[in-house]
Amino acid sequence: MKSLIATAMLLALATATAHADNENCRKSREYLLGTPGGDQALTPQAYNDLFKICIAASAMPNVKDAYMLRDGGIAVVPKQDSVAATAATLAQFCDSYPRGVLRFISRKEKVSMRSIAGITQMSSTSSTPCRKIKGIS
Repeated sequence: MKSLIATAMLLALATATAHADNENCRKSREYLLGTPGGDQALTPQAYNDLFKICIAASAMPNVKDAYMLRDGGIAVVPKQDSVAATAATLAQFCDSYPRGVLRFISRKEKVSMRSIAGITQMSSTSSTPCRKIKGIS
């Protein structure tokens, strides 16, 4: 009986953690799809597809927070901001999404961007696309 209760508690904790990790993906999707005046760079279906990528990115080992960007990129706040850790995260992302773009948000940027609106409007054009990293035309 104790093991059943312990298992149930672990499942509840894991679900709560996964929900918290997906929260910023959900908030950024709601902001992008709810932007008045049609100021969307992508179609609603493209943002829904990007949402799935955002959720997967948020589950990566070195990702603290993940967000969808207006231009179709994914922005992440890394748990560890070392060269090795970010390179491993980028490699994992590009292996899974060879046509994606991953933008790392620095701690300084995170402090200055206090709202979902500010983060979603960030550009991913300064980031090297995965297709270029992987040599895909």
